[in-house]
Amino acid sequence: VQLQASGGGSVQAGDSLRLSCAASGGTFSTYAVGWFRQAPGKEREFVATISRAGTVKYYADSVKGRFTASRDNAENILYLRMNSLKPGDTAVYYCAATRPTVTGATFMKMEDYYYWGQGTQVTVSS
Repeated sequence: VQLQASGGGSVQAGDSLRLSCAASGGTFSTYAVGWFRQAPGKEREFVATISRAGTVKYYADSVKGRFTASRDNAENILYLRMNSLKPGDTAVYYCAATRPTVTGATFMKMEDYYYWGQGTQVTVSS
């Protein structure tokens, strides 16, 4: 499975962005997917996860209420809608997918994911 993230950019605090992650090479609906981010000098951290059918979602406390993850299994695309962006949201954002054989609905640990996109930079200025 190949994942291609896009949609990042430089915005002002309070603005919105929508990240996309296009998947190819596999049956997208068989993978749970997630978003992680890595700020300069910090470890990569969990942002959001969404189940195979898109019915179960979990978010990091830092983005809950501002970010919304969604997926379109017909188009093989994962989205992350980010509203009310803050300077603290500045990071490289990565999309990821689990193996189809992994049991469970949602996953919040990096080690649960096998496939990773290349990352897209989000910069939020005050």
